[in-house]
Amino acid sequence: MRAALTRYRVIAWVVGVVLILLVVIGMPLKYGFHNPVVVETVGQAHGFLYMVYLVAAFDLSRRADWPLKRMILVMLAGTVPFVSFWAERRVSALVTAEQREREHAPEPIAG
Repeated sequence: MRAALTRYRVIAWVVGVVLILLVVIGMPLKYGFHNPVVVETVGQAHGFLYMVYLVAAFDLSRRADWPLKRMILVMLAGTVPFVSFWAERRVSALVTAEQREREHAPEPIAG
């Protein structure tokens, strides 16, 4: 589960940074200065990286046994600037807390 969380955390940050570049730099250049180069290149990169983000979020959600609603909300976090950073922190805290609970849970008594 740790590896899945690490993969998710890395791609969440990468997708977040690329999306911010696209929105903060690419869009003003395209619509303000009629220069679509950044949007054309960074936009395609974000599209590909978002697909990787979806796979990482799905993998983590299945390993952590999340409900469907949580999985969908985490997947959508990669579409709104800055939200992927917030979601990454929340998901990391949640998964870490769940792991600690599992490690410290009493062993079932065999009967």
